[in-house]
Parts: sequence; C-alpha cells; structure tokens
Amino acid sequence: MKFIAFVFPGQGSQYVGMGKELVENFSVAKEVFQEANDALHLSLSTLCFQGPEETLKLTEHTQPAVLTTSIAALRVLQTERGIVPRLAAGHSLGEYSALVASGALSFTDAVQIVRLRGKYMQEAVPVGEGAMAAILGMEREEVEKLCEEVASGEVLTPANFNCPGQIVIAGHARAVDRAIAMVKQNGKKALLLPVSAPFHSPLMKPAGSRLEKDLDAIPVHSLSVPVVTNVEAEINTSKERVKSLLVAQVFSPVRWEESMQRMVKEGVERVLEIGPGKVLAGLMKRIDPRVETGNLEDLQTLKKITE
Repeated sequence: MKFIAFVFPGQGSQYVGMGKELVENFSVAKEVFQEANDALHLSLSTLCFQGPEETLKLTEHTQPAVLTTSIAALRVLQTERGIVPRLAAGHSLGEYSALVASGALSFTDAVQIVRLRGKYMQEAVPVGEGAMAAILGMEREEVEKLCEEVASGEVLTPANFNCPGQIVIAGHARAVDRAIAMVKQNGKKALLLPVSAPFHSPLMKPAGSRLEKDLDAIPVHSLSVPVVTNVEAEINTSKERVKSLLVAQVFSPVRWEESMQRMVKEGVERVLEIGPGKVLAGLMKRIDPRVETGNLEDLQTLKKITE
C-alpha cells in the first residue's frame, strides 16, 4: 500500500456550486453541511451551492465554506474508499481541515473558529491599506531582498512559499505596488492578488491576538494523523502545540514548498487534495513530480480515486 498524505486547500479555492454534488449523493456530506449551518446559524450550504459569488468571497464566509466543503469531501472519501492517510497538511485555512481530519479539532469547533479567524483577519487592516502579490520566476533569497529594498519603513514580507518560482508577498498596499513595479522593471512577472487583506504578514498580529482568546476556549484532542504545519514545515504530533502554531500561522509565512518536501522526505508517494479545486495537486507536481497526485471535490474525481 502506498504512503498516502491528505492535503486541504485554503482561501481562493472556493467557487459557487462546490460540495453540491457530494451533498446530493451522500448522506455523510449532507450531514457535514447541516452541522455547519447549525453551528453558524446561517445557511452555508445555500451560499456554497448558489452563491452569490460576491458574498461567498467575503473572508468570514469563505473560510468556513472551504472548510465545510473539504470535510464533506473527506467524509465521503472515508466512507466510500476507506483510505487512511499517514500524514496531513493544509494550506493556511486548510490546516484547520487537516486538524479535523487528524481528530485534533471537532468539526463544529473548527467551523466556528475559522469564521472568527476570517473576520479578525479582515478587520486587522482597513480595506485598501494592505495587499498581496504573487511573484513568479524568482528565488526565495531574491524575493526576501526585494522586500527589504522597497519596504521603505512599511511592512512588506514573503507570505507564501508555494512552489519553485511562485512566492506571494504581503504588506502595506503601497509597498506591494513598489515591489510589483520593481519586479516588472527587472523583466520578471508579478501579479496583484484579488484579496482584501495582507494575510500571513506581521500586519495580522492583532488578528492572532484575538484568535488566541477563542482558541483557548476549545478542546484539542490527540492527533491520530500527524500534521505538517505551515509555520515550521515540520511534523507535529503534540496536541499541546496545536493552538500556539495556529496563532502564529496567522502572521507567519506559509512554508508550503518545504512542507511538501518534508512529506516526501518522510516517504510520501501519493498526495490527495481533499476539497474544492486542485491548486495544491498542481503545486505538488512542481515541487516533486515523482509524487502521484489526485483530488476529490465531486463525483467525477471520486471515481478516479482507488486504494
């Protein structure tokens, strides 16, 4: 049997209609969406299945919506295929899905917490004052140097190390604009991202402080599946460290490329992306093309998955 890891997507993977096919065909998926609706006192299922897209894109809605769709897909995979991963990880918000999959967090606690997380992250910086941009075709050291050179006393820092040649920066909007101009001047590509806040930058520290208080109130259980964390790109098996890592994650870079390399070092041969989209499966192909990839988000992708 292959060494399989599950990975879970983050914000940006959402789309209107996600999860609908699974709910219409599997009672376990329907139960997950009902649990989310009850926990949040809103019809998250209607928002996911029918939109409108503008409402779904609001951070405090997106985060519980992506988590719920991911866990619904996970429950379908567990009941229909019985695949048990040996490691899990999630990109930013997706780390909460990974922790639900590991048994560390209950789904109800997780869906309530990520809604607050989204709200706090949105409120940490006034709209228009922060921004994020994807820098393509540059090495880590070049991007770090770029951030230092154009910050000019403002916050500008790498936020996501996604895969070779794809690094996201975040910070004050003017500093991000200066970085984009500098990158283009040097003949490389930079793309302003359609996000409403500078996630995973020091500007998110107020959100981390607020989140810490809410995390204090929920229980964390033993991890039945170890989780490779965004903050350290290392395997965590300790329930005592889960909360502090989730707080730090809000204002620290997502070390995704290193996290996937850590999985490969551990012996992972196959990575399944559970939830909307296949962004992470695509990143894995660029990080290490030897690793087999797949994803699960609907009936068609479920059919392709075998033990």
